[in-house]
Amino acid sequence: SRYENGNLAHKAKILIGKDTRRSSYMFEYAISAGIIASGADAYIMHVTTTPSVSYITRLDDFSCGVMISASHNPFCDNGIKLVNSAGEKMDDETIEKIEAYIDGDFEKAGCGNCDIPYATGEDIGKVVDYVSGRNRYIGYLISIASNSYRGLKIGLDCANGSSWMIAKSVFDALGAKTYVINASPDGVNINRDAGSTHMEGLQKFVVENGLDVGFAYDGDADRCLAVDEHGNVVCGDEILYIFAKRLKRENALDGGKIVTTVMSNIGLYKALDEEGIGYEKTQVGDRYVYENMAKNGYKLGGEQSGHIIMLDHATTGDGQLTAAMLIKVMTETGKSLAQLCEGIEDYPQLLVNVKITESGKGKWNKVPAIMDCISAAEKELGGSGRVLVRESGTEPLVRVMVEGKDMDMVKRLADSIAEEVKRSLT
Repeated sequence: SRYENGNLAHKAKILIGKDTRRSSYMFEYAISAGIIASGADAYIMHVTTTPSVSYITRLDDFSCGVMISASHNPFCDNGIKLVNSAGEKMDDETIEKIEAYIDGDFEKAGCGNCDIPYATGEDIGKVVDYVSGRNRYIGYLISIASNSYRGLKIGLDCANGSSWMIAKSVFDALGAKTYVINASPDGVNINRDAGSTHMEGLQKFVVENGLDVGFAYDGDADRCLAVDEHGNVVCGDEILYIFAKRLKRENALDGGKIVTTVMSNIGLYKALDEEGIGYEKTQVGDRYVYENMAKNGYKLGGEQSGHIIMLDHATTGDGQLTAAMLIKVMTETGKSLAQLCEGIEDYPQLLVNVKITESGKGKWNKVPAIMDCISAAEKELGGSGRVLVRESGTEPLVRVMVEGKDMDMVKRLADSIAEEVKRSLT
């Protein structure tokens, strides 16, 4: 809300959603209390997905949206994601001001030398139950389909997270026979051996039940990975390939390019080259993919981890939208998911996570021994592979990724770099 001369001049409307973590309820109550105490109104969607908050924020003209979630992290972690009135991730400058305000640096936060005043009397905000927004989001997902899904057997791994009440409703409404696992959240089992970070359960489930396809979401359902009818994992790279081919076939690939991150597999780029489809590469993070897309007018982008952004439909990654679109391509072409993936070959790729100390943060690329180890690995791989080392943005981890033609070599080189990081930073 905005105050002028000490009086409330504009009452903000703020949308709030949360995932199934036990602490999400505490965050929801605290954030709601702060919002109404400042004179704004809090609209509560309850347990819902990050993309649904983005969609309803944009659709219903909210001032901004708040999603309480730590995405794919374990239940003991939590945080908030902020979206602006257009449903886009909040810009860094605004986030820095919010963090400064929380830290008590009011001047840096842009509110002068004093705290934001509490509302009084009739200016106090209100809390509005807005579960209807979640229901309209479900209706939107259903409207994406152009064909009935009748006859399809679909597996869903909801990660005991945000999608547990939504995903089945969508596919049931479209006529599919749905089989669901990990849809019994208890506050502490979100992402535990489940969802897009633990695909082995869904792989087994699809094969044992003779399903046509399976989809796995993360905790807040903004990403999706798939499993084909043979039990093979279909990652974000293959999904991008399938969607890019569809857009090109329909002469709808604006700019002739898609947007990827540096984590995408070499196999994706070779397959795109074969199809005559161009690509951009950004640093890891769906926000950077979106920024590149918005700046250059591209329609499709995403990450290997399953964040897929389709600007014709959404401003953020949306796991359930991704799943619905994959089924749409399957029904349009009459092909199975495995058949749609023909033409793209994954190069062996290994990612090793090394836990580091707090004091080791931001130092991996300043340690000569680590840099020498990376250089030696790159020299051995030559032009047939690559090394990517980066620090996690959410956890005290250094991620070591090596890609090449031979898995034995890939593993040996990845382990050698990981061991050097561990020696130097723990």
